[in-house]
Amino acid sequence: MSILKKIALAGLAVAALASALPASANDLAKVRERGTFSFAMSGSFPPFSFVNDKNEVVGFDVDIGNELAKRLGVKPVVVTTAWDGIIAGLISGKYEAVVGSMTITPEREKAVAFAGPYYHSGRAVFVPETSPAKSLDDLKDKSVGVTLGEVSDKWARQRGDWTVRTYKALSEALLDLQAGRIDAIAADSIPVLVASKSSGQNVREIAIPDAGNGDSIGIALRKNSGELKEVIQKALEDMRADGTYEKISMKWVGRDIR
Repeated sequence: MSILKKIALAGLAVAALASALPASANDLAKVRERGTFSFAMSGSFPPFSFVNDKNEVVGFDVDIGNELAKRLGVKPVVVTTAWDGIIAGLISGKYEAVVGSMTITPEREKAVAFAGPYYHSGRAVFVPETSPAKSLDDLKDKSVGVTLGEVSDKWARQRGDWTVRTYKALSEALLDLQAGRIDAIAADSIPVLVASKSSGQNVREIAIPDAGNGDSIGIALRKNSGELKEVIQKALEDMRADGTYEKISMKWVGRDIR
């Protein structure tokens, strides 16, 4: 079975699971009863989520999730998990939300609900500074790295003229790019720029003609999650209005990415 067919079947399976589950009781009431708000992310997507030298999961998404918990009046619980199974974990009740830089797509909206968007990010292709490639045409028949399950994964495969290699984390793809094992990376622009700067790795962005205005990034919740979605949406709006959001964004990204 081809990789594309496996991805398509996996998406259908998640959607089927979502439709098969009974309507949730009020998730907000459950959160307040337990006194915790658990939210998931990959933990390997700097500056949005990563493990620091103290073995703590930190980043933009962590701070956003922590602030949401604070405004819900409960304690935050950060969950790290593999990206390719993160929606299935949400649907099965392992955590209340995914605060993990998830792009809002029609396919995902069949399985989950979204609050937000809470930021926007553009798709980009990066090559080493020393690469002779100047355009996407120069990368024809080349190897391109992507993070498994991300929107850029599907986009890269649809081009049809690349050998696509998948990675569980952006950091792994950057290491292979530096070592010359792949020719380029297709990913959200912000994490690549931040990660390459912090590591001292020189990369160059290649323009994508059809990139548009960027992707909308949302907080994923279970379907029929009751008032929880409304309360989270209101909390996000309040964070933008009172300056909390901008403070978090400047801390981790260096600019306001709303």
